[in-house]
Amino acid sequence: MPAIEVGRVCVKTAGREAGEKCVIIDVINDKFVEVMGTSVKNRRCNINHLEPLDQIIEIKSENPEEIKKEVESALG
Repeated sequence: MPAIEVGRVCVKTAGREAGEKCVIIDVINDKFVEVMGTSVKNRRCNINHLEPLDQIIEIKSENPEEIKKEVESALG
């Protein structure tokens, strides 16, 4: 299973955004990460509700708007 790390592209497996792609932008602790995606709000997410993919994108900015642009361009 791919590692849970910043920049890892994941698919949400639970909740109202299940099936949507998102990117990990911060690791909070061993149970929670912060995710963002084109149709996933910037939010805390339980890592048990994520399915990590092999794809990684480079997060170059701390600015949420810049990160959102990077995520949208990477995920299409």
